[in-house]
Amino acid sequence: MSGWMEARNILAVRQDNLGDVVMLGPALRAVKRTLPHARLTLLASPGGAAAAPLLPWLDDVIGWRSLWQDLGHLPFDPPREHALIERLAECHFDAALIFTSFGQSPHVAGYVCYLAGIPLRAGESKEFGGACLTTTLRSAPDAIHQVDRNLGLVEALGFAEGDRRLAILIADSARRAALDLLRATGIDPEQPFVLLHPGASAQARRYPPERFGVVARRLCQRGVQLLITAVEREVALIEPIRRAAPRASFLIGQTSLPEYAALVERAALVICNNTLPMHLADALERPLVCLFAGTELESQWRPRFAPARLLRRPTACQPCYLFECPIGQPCLDISPDEVVEAAEELIEQATLRMRHTSDLAVK
Repeated sequence: MSGWMEARNILAVRQDNLGDVVMLGPALRAVKRTLPHARLTLLASPGGAAAAPLLPWLDDVIGWRSLWQDLGHLPFDPPREHALIERLAECHFDAALIFTSFGQSPHVAGYVCYLAGIPLRAGESKEFGGACLTTTLRSAPDAIHQVDRNLGLVEALGFAEGDRRLAILIADSARRAALDLLRATGIDPEQPFVLLHPGASAQARRYPPERFGVVARRLCQRGVQLLITAVEREVALIEPIRRAAPRASFLIGQTSLPEYAALVERAALVICNNTLPMHLADALERPLVCLFAGTELESQWRPRFAPARLLRRPTACQPCYLFECPIGQPCLDISPDEVVEAAEELIEQATLRMRHTSDLAVK
């Protein structure tokens, strides 16, 4: 094979969390727009693979917990790695696009793809990796947004310049299921509601749940329909909120990712940390208040098209890129009153936009 434009069976590698896979959408869209008849498969972590139904440009997904993204929890098991190579070899891929964040290396994944017989392998890298990649794109600045980083790789290979907006596909069945879930929790889906998600994969990125509890109580006192969401492992985060705001509705687990995206789509406002709901709200252009910790630069991950307020205190240690904060999260020392004020401002702005749109339609 002489070049990327001849590829007909392409592997996209992204071994991170759900939000990272959602942000891969514009690059996948650019590949499919350029090569509409090519088959596009995603190699993702088991968690990240759940995002595949939201990305209509994918034809298939392989969920695999990869050694090169592991934090030291996988056992020493070389045959397991050989099994991945064999599985990829059975698919007879023509090319592999290896997507990484600013701090990750594509070379281990590139070597796995080489051993699997994939002739074209491209990634972005700061370091020398020999011939693991056939195309190595010089690393972009660390501060670049992840969507632009992903698109930079595929555009450098000759794929069509991509739309920078996030986009996801939500099936009608997921929208119907979301309506049923809202009614089951006591939320009237015909009236505005706020979705509050207190979780995040890293402790350092979580606004304190006790403060989220105060936010929830004050919103409920203002007559806001409030839906608190969490995954099952986040039950402990929910309890302070449940005690502070018993009038709120709670949804713990019980949803597929498409159903959860449909809940975000219907919400008048989303309140969350720097985590998946932030990216879903950006893709769906829903108003958003984000408690954005100093663990990362805002320019790397922030929402860009949704009406959004990002709340954070400047600190000398940002960005720290830590999973656990050793000094008490001064970057998230935001008062609940400030969160509620930002929420009310965005709700009011959204209401005014709706009225303006309605007035234009009447005229």
